[in-house]
Amino acid sequence: MGARYVVFGEALTDFIREEGSHWRAIAGGSCWNVARVGAQLGVPTGFAGAISRDTLGDELAQLSETAGLDLRFLQRVDKSPFLAMVTSKHPPHYFFVGDDSADLHFDIAKLPGGWLDDAEIVHFGSISLYRQPLADRLVALAGQVKAAGKRIAFDPNYRALMDAGYQPILQQMAKLADYIKISDEDVGHLFKGQSEAQAVATLRDWNPTAHILFTRGASGIELITPEGTIARPVFKVEVADTVGAGDASMGGWMASLLQRPDAPLESHLAFSAATAATACRQHGAYAPHWNEVEQLIAAQS
Repeated sequence: MGARYVVFGEALTDFIREEGSHWRAIAGGSCWNVARVGAQLGVPTGFAGAISRDTLGDELAQLSETAGLDLRFLQRVDKSPFLAMVTSKHPPHYFFVGDDSADLHFDIAKLPGGWLDDAEIVHFGSISLYRQPLADRLVALAGQVKAAGKRIAFDPNYRALMDAGYQPILQQMAKLADYIKISDEDVGHLFKGQSEAQAVATLRDWNPTAHILFTRGASGIELITPEGTIARPVFKVEVADTVGAGDASMGGWMASLLQRPDAPLESHLAFSAATAATACRQHGAYAPHWNEVEQLIAAQS
């Protein structure tokens, strides 16, 4: 079986400054995290991105295989790794290193033959849609995916690189998407001067039919559809950290739609929230298994 869920974007290594001069390296990247969540939840998933041929790239490749990702979509290139240098966790401060790094050299022509025939939902998002020349390739590909009648998922996932030049991409991708995830943090940076309600109205003006998942951290989560809004609180868990929680909510939402297409919207929303909560129980960007998520839902239903 081919990949039903294909996630395009970046994989990188986070270098996190700990106490003193110590740095801790962790494989990551929003789109790669989303893909791992989809695969761990049992959906045939491909992460379509390029990584380096060094030790850091080896770790990303190994973890991709461990997660069960379709490795035909992962490309290895002779370029430097893409790095996120996290100089402070509280408050968060970071910058990126990757002027000509591996992620920018992803070659769409090398995708597996017939991949789009198998794909049902194709995900785009985060800084891969801003970093050139990759961004233009991915936006053009999203248009082709839409024209082929496939569903598109989009998570802008604001990062500090995204200045005013990102706005046309944000609008174009929102218009193409069937599913959009945004957070309260995204609104503060990408819809400056707008309230949360105004930002949702802007998205609805761009795309009247999209389903919008609005996450507010510990304050809850909403699923906004053309027919109305469903809201629910977060699941109560002992939080190890919140790294990757947004990616988990996105991956859980898409996995629920693909695995249980006839389930009610409330069930998809609960599964998304529970996937994020399960990820928060672990340190780092944890990708939960289906039974872990179901057990949490059952315990708090």
